[in-house]
Amino acid sequence: MRPKIKIMWLGLRGFPGIQGGVEMHGEKLCPLLAELGCDVHVIVRSPYQPKEFGDTWHQVRFHRLWAPRSKSLEAIVHSTLGVLYAGLINRPEILHIQAVGPALVTPLARLLGLKVVVTHHGPDYERQKWGRIGKLSLQLGERLGMLWSNARIVISQGIANAVRTKYGRESTLIPNGATLPDRPEATDCIDSFGLERGKYVLLVSRLVPEKRHLDLIEAFNQAAVPGWKLALVGSSDHPDDYTRAVLGAAEATPNVVCTGFQTGAALAQLYTHAGIFVLPSSHEGLPIALLEALSYGLTAVASDIPANLEVDLPPENYFPLGDVESLAQRIVHFAAQPITAEEQVSRRDWVAQRYDWDDIAQKTASLYRQVVGQE
Repeated sequence: MRPKIKIMWLGLRGFPGIQGGVEMHGEKLCPLLAELGCDVHVIVRSPYQPKEFGDTWHQVRFHRLWAPRSKSLEAIVHSTLGVLYAGLINRPEILHIQAVGPALVTPLARLLGLKVVVTHHGPDYERQKWGRIGKLSLQLGERLGMLWSNARIVISQGIANAVRTKYGRESTLIPNGATLPDRPEATDCIDSFGLERGKYVLLVSRLVPEKRHLDLIEAFNQAAVPGWKLALVGSSDHPDDYTRAVLGAAEATPNVVCTGFQTGAALAQLYTHAGIFVLPSSHEGLPIALLEALSYGLTAVASDIPANLEVDLPPENYFPLGDVESLAQRIVHFAAQPITAEEQVSRRDWVAQRYDWDDIAQKTASLYRQVVGQE
């Protein structure tokens, strides 16, 4: 039996039940890594981490460190504190940094004698919320993370190609995954939001500009499908003008429902009973919310950005980014063609074969072993 490898994750707010793609990535993957024999530790941001889960959850050990509730400072301050904690106190065999923003601290981690793996979840500097200084910091984080790390994980082929072209570094492609969920028959949660089974469009995401909620609200209004509603599920960690614009547009548009952030049974019902899932975003790494929608067997419509195209939906399930009229036409088209039970089963099987978290965990653990010289 191989000795356990002590792994410490850094760069996410925490989990379980915390909004965000990287957070969901950690929630799904870390317990599986622990089951495979890794000694898994996660440095989490104390303002976000749920206290009810204590310091250990599914064999994953949490280390709570302070972070400011500031959009511009939160990640870098917490990542700096985290790498000092890892390098000077905890001493894991591998520090696994999540995303290019926290990867700014990669050189410091190496100088402290740590082996570092960086997962590139996507070019975050392309997100619309960042100003010039924020974009430059994220671009520097990407450069330092890719050039200074011992190994690199990317979640899509497009990111792998970019890393090779820009930095001359090879990476290991390990995508996000999806777990085939139970599909609850209960409707009490969707009933409470005034939604009807099979007759609402769904988007699950944070309220941030790159998710293009305003495009979807306008397209839904243009589609005007009788009896249908639009459910926007999610909230903002740092409410701003965009958040207020989305909530204002939703309030002004008939049949648009904002549920806030949802998890657990409520979220399962929202996915299960939706008629169409739409992801109109301008930026993604490899969208976990889209994979989750497919794991529920939903009809999915997505913008034609490279990350969404990599999921490989049929051509008719994509629309040109920002083309509200085209999106409205897709909504009308798929609302008139409800998915059959057989199609749902086929879609769920397809997702299970391509995006299996157990396989993802095996590949990640194998990379850890390579980095520490166990294989």
